[in-house]
Parts: sequence; C-alpha cells; structure tokens
Amino acid sequence: MALTTEEKSEIISKYSQAKGDTGSPEIQVAILSKEIEKLQGHLGENKHDSPAKRGLLSKLAKRRRLLRYLSIHNEDRYQKIIKSLNLKK
Repeated sequence: MALTTEEKSEIISKYSQAKGDTGSPEIQVAILSKEIEKLQGHLGENKHDSPAKRGLLSKLAKRRRLLRYLSIHNEDRYQKIIKSLNLKK
C-alpha cells in the first residue's frame, strides 16, 4: 500500500509552498489522503486484514490532526487543501 516514488514526487510538486518544500502540512495531508485511498481499496477486497485496518485508522487520525493544525494556524491554506482534495462537503 505504500506510494511509489513517482506518486510522492508528483504530490510534492503539486502541493509544495516553496522550492525544496517536502514536509509542509499540505503535502503531508495529500500523501496521507492518497495512502488512505489505497488502503480503502485494499480493505474492500480483504475485509479481514486487521493490521491494514489499524494502519488506516492511524492514518486517518494523523490526517485529522494535521487538518486541525492547519485550520487553527492558517485558515486560507486549510480551505485550499480541503477544496483541492475534496475532503469535506
């Protein structure tokens, strides 16, 4: 379920704030979102894969914490990432 190097570099180039930026909250949220999508697909086929379920829950919690951080510290960046990833309706 890990992302390939090409997928990660594509996400980093799309969401980076400045050149060389690889760890901003937007990038972390985007990478986690892609990993969550992959895990959800895997769990659709393998319902009894308990370690994957636990990994999915931990990734969801981490993404939620990062989004909360962004909403508190920079509302504009929060709204932008929410819209670009279609996370909330």
